[in-house]
Amino acid sequence: MIERSALHPAFILHRRPFSNTSLLIECFSLSHGRFPAVAKGAIRGSSASAGLLQPFQPLLIRWSGRGEVKTLNFYEAAAPNMTLQGQVLYCGFYLNELLVRLLQREDPHEQLFGLYGSTLTKLSQGKSVEPVLRRFEIELLDQLGFGLVLDRNVEDGSPLVPKQRYHYQIERGPVPCSNTDPSGFSGATLIGLRDDQPLDRASQTEARTLTRYVLRYYLGDRPLKSRELFRASREK
Repeated sequence: MIERSALHPAFILHRRPFSNTSLLIECFSLSHGRFPAVAKGAIRGSSASAGLLQPFQPLLIRWSGRGEVKTLNFYEAAAPNMTLQGQVLYCGFYLNELLVRLLQREDPHEQLFGLYGSTLTKLSQGKSVEPVLRRFEIELLDQLGFGLVLDRNVEDGSPLVPKQRYHYQIERGPVPCSNTDPSGFSGATLIGLRDDQPLDRASQTEARTLTRYVLRYYLGDRPLKSRELFRASREK
């Protein structure tokens, strides 16, 4: 009998076959952050619980091993699977890919773990996708130490002006630009993101452009597979 105190809340971010009957999974746990593990025998036909080792399924897990790749010893559902379908499913893959690409292994982020779970819940409940994703991206950057400056003009420290446009300089912040410059972001958009306020369609587009621009800097040149899959699904 497994003591529940020995189990750790976790999600599976990615999985792929490993040997003939096992899975290599990328775990994201509350207590130990992100790490790879082998789930031996998980794809055998007789493994009744193998279906639990899927993305978006809240789990309780136990593992062993001192090397980089752990061995998954036990797992059970902690709650029902988050049901993500259609466009929202690709959003879930996007969250997972960001975590795999940006999180250092075995670096716990308890607040980020909670944010990830609550974001999946909002997506599964049919919440508007754009503000949910923007909030996750902003909080992710903040908790990784790359937080956006959304409260001031970094040239002189003055508050942002809603009707002013700004260029966003990575690792620095907003600087004023011409109000006719199409590459700028409106102060209203930046303030709305800071205060987690509803944005109109134009501001939503600007907010998405801003977070993609900043994330691209930290992700590097390799494109996100989740975005490519989403584009391909829309072209069918």
